[in-house]
Amino acid sequence: MKPDLRTALSQRPLVGDGAMGTYLYQLGFPIGVAFEEYNLIKPEIIVEVHRRYAEAGAEVLETNTFAAQYGNLARFGLEKRTAEINAAGVALARQAGGEAAYVLGAVGAIRAGQRKNARTAEITRDYEEQIGALVGAGADGILLETFFELDELMLALRIARRLGDLPVLCQFAVDDPAFTRDGVPMGEALRRLKNEGADVVGFNCRSGPNGILRAVQNIPLDLGLPLSAFPNAGLPDYEDGKVVYSATPAYFGENARTFADNGVRLIGGCCGTTPEHVRAIAEALQGYVPSATSSLRPATAAEAPAVPARQATDTASEDGDQEPANIVELVRKRHTVIVELDPPKDLDIGRFMAGAAALRDAGADALTLADNSLAVTRMSNMALGALVQERVGIRPLVHIACRDRNLIGTQSHMMGFDALGIDHVLAVTGDPAKFGDLPGSSSVYDLTSFEIIKMIKQLNEGVAFSGRALKQKAKFVIGAAFNPNVKHLDKAVQRLEKKVAAGADYIMTQPVYDAELIERIAESTKHLNVPIFIGIFPLKNGRNAEYMHNEVPGIQLSDAVRERMRGLEGPEGWAEGIAIAKELLDTAMKHFNGIYLMTPFLNYEMTAELTRYVREKSGAHADNCGCASCPTSDYQVK
Repeated sequence: MKPDLRTALSQRPLVGDGAMGTYLYQLGFPIGVAFEEYNLIKPEIIVEVHRRYAEAGAEVLETNTFAAQYGNLARFGLEKRTAEINAAGVALARQAGGEAAYVLGAVGAIRAGQRKNARTAEITRDYEEQIGALVGAGADGILLETFFELDELMLALRIARRLGDLPVLCQFAVDDPAFTRDGVPMGEALRRLKNEGADVVGFNCRSGPNGILRAVQNIPLDLGLPLSAFPNAGLPDYEDGKVVYSATPAYFGENARTFADNGVRLIGGCCGTTPEHVRAIAEALQGYVPSATSSLRPATAAEAPAVPARQATDTASEDGDQEPANIVELVRKRHTVIVELDPPKDLDIGRFMAGAAALRDAGADALTLADNSLAVTRMSNMALGALVQERVGIRPLVHIACRDRNLIGTQSHMMGFDALGIDHVLAVTGDPAKFGDLPGSSSVYDLTSFEIIKMIKQLNEGVAFSGRALKQKAKFVIGAAFNPNVKHLDKAVQRLEKKVAAGADYIMTQPVYDAELIERIAESTKHLNVPIFIGIFPLKNGRNAEYMHNEVPGIQLSDAVRERMRGLEGPEGWAEGIAIAKELLDTAMKHFNGIYLMTPFLNYEMTAELTRYVREKSGAHADNCGCASCPTSDYQVK
């Protein structure tokens, strides 16, 4: 007669079974159906799967009831058969495994599936009905698996403990081995489960043996509970229209003893695993004797050496004072120049890097890099931002467009920026892809410019787009775009007010070519409490002026400027374009500390000259000239 499950787990590692759903898919059964219904309509298939795992060496069989909860089954019209499906799951596993196998009633997390907004009362009802049916049908234990959040797992555990004295195994599916998805340190989470009555704790799904092993190795050495591990067969991929998993049975066999040496007492497989994976585990554990280093896991994340915090990007000024840490703080102190330099359309970054160095030397406070502006494919602004930060020593300010990335890609992109120390961004909608150089590509637009500002602000609170905790807070300073070249400026300002309300820290305008418009912008936005950087784009020649006016969205030249540039080419066009830009700067600097210069066609010599002009003008001005640097100015910081 076999010992009870608690005793067996204390004596040696037991072999668990493998996947049910993905294995049925591999056998040719369609996805998109309730595999749990097969307990009633195709019981012979479920018995056969269990039998194959038992013959491969599985000593513990999970019932085919992972998602057999009332709310989940309701999507298939099966909610009234919930108890029947769960009871049948126990009976079928028992039939296949006989008295030699232990049968675990499998219960999956509700919020990890299609019911993330389910209320606590609904979740409680569903767990009570399912677990009650599994206990009543004679399961040897309850397996609570693929849980992401501690609170939900604790709820299910309390219900299981209330409904019977069966062993309860609790398994997390984790993104980070050191934390649960709701931000609880893993060591603390497992201790709380132990105190609530868990008999076994461990991990399943989400990653292969390597990722699950890292999670196991983060468990405190003094936890004092048997551990379980059910990894996936690697990450899924598509081949010839089918989902496949790459981790081989041999690889699982190689890792089985490593798991056992790290205190794991129940070892099986999750998504993508088959009876052959289980056979490899069983063969590897045959005659297993704990090694001298068994259960000697590395230190937990809390005990590991701390990683130095990212250094602030403050720079020392010539008089030895520290400059403010970000652009917003800086522009409230003095005239501040942001210069845009477009990433190249090819693989040669030589001129771009030379331009970045020249603009730094001219006194630019930040280099801003567009995100495939006009939907034209250019080099990644993340890569170039990191390069100019490291090699040139100038602050990168990167644009992030809603057009090119879905929610997953956008958060991933922002997390990458944070890791690189690139913390200044400009949120823009992005021109539609069909207007660019790859018109067959798709525009995503999962987010509006308002929404992306809010979502990035959420990262600053240490909260992911999904709502899960991120362990630490980002430090993004978020800009918003403003187009004042419109017929009704008041309506454009109303839209801008919404961006400020969404959390924008500063504003960057489209190029302005009219001094009177600059003054109207100053008057119309004086009630806003965020800095505004006025956009100035020097014109290179007459043809460039007409192109900008007629073909570039959001840009409108005044009749006077177009007439001044008409027909001019070469040095004459360049000189006149610089002259016009300086005149516009004279007006802008009277009303705004923020200056945003845009470089035409990588001609950084033009914006370098204009940057020097701003520096010279703001540093050596006539008394009472009216600019922001004048001590007697009535200027309000914009």
